[in-house]
Amino acid sequence: MAINVKLSDSLVADAKRSGAVNHRSLPKQIEYWSRMGKIAEENPDLPFSMIRDILIARSEEVEEDYAFD
Repeated sequence: MAINVKLSDSLVADAKRSGAVNHRSLPKQIEYWSRMGKIAEENPDLPFSMIRDILIARSEEVEEDYAFD
């Protein structure tokens, strides 16, 4: 569901810069920050890097079983 939200100019400018560096659109960068903030708030003992790594691992699809040689 899309809704309009008023954001400060400084937040939008920061999100544009970070989004460009991370290859995310402005809305996707703000969604990312929102998601990370929510998870961090719900899990105050987890460092940011661990939260990020967990989300990256969950997003990766397993294409096939790995065969050890």
